[in-house]
Amino acid sequence: MDSATNPNIIKKDPVPVTVSAPSSTGIQQGVGESPSSSTSPAAPSRYESQKRRDWNTFLQYLKNHKPPLTLARCSGAHVIEFLKYLDQFGKTKVHMTGCPYFGHPNPPGPCSCPLKQAWGSLDALIGRLRAAYEESGGRPESNPFAARAVRIYLREVREGQARARGIPYEKKKRKRPSVTTSAVGVNVSAVAATQAVDYGGGSGGTAGNLGTATTSTSL
Repeated sequence: MDSATNPNIIKKDPVPVTVSAPSSTGIQQGVGESPSSSTSPAAPSRYESQKRRDWNTFLQYLKNHKPPLTLARCSGAHVIEFLKYLDQFGKTKVHMTGCPYFGHPNPPGPCSCPLKQAWGSLDALIGRLRAAYEESGGRPESNPFAARAVRIYLREVREGQARARGIPYEKKKRKRPSVTTSAVGVNVSAVAATQAVDYGGGSGGTAGNLGTATTSTSL
């Protein structure tokens, strides 16, 4: 019997074509696997990965502290000690008071002033550690990273680095919706001027043009 007329062979031929090509997303699914079984957990975001590394670094710092500290005994003072410890790994030049480049935003030459952690890096670090502390079961009211002493220290670092580097810190201002209001006013004036021209208004000003347009419309 010819194979082209055999119904059994016709039913089996399309099977390899159905499962041959992998999906365009790069997730390969084996034959017989359900879509749910091949789904892998989403990779953590860059923020979550950095937060986890920072948290592990702080826990290691407490472990190596002399004497060793536990998280329950950690206070705002210990957090400030940790921030000062990180200055040795900083990459931001902070000029000392006696340096000739103190307050110079673009020093023309090198100097012997130390490198420290930039204020922005420390501020972002504290934000991640504050969130990691509460995610690990800590109570918000006892969060050492939210202590008042830590906030004061960060403010002093910000102001000190601004003076030393000659780069004033400017807080971003929220934009007000004044632009939209002025645009509407311009459109109204343009419409008024157009109406004045249409109704044969002269050079008597915007108010006179609007009055002429209103009178003509009433008539």
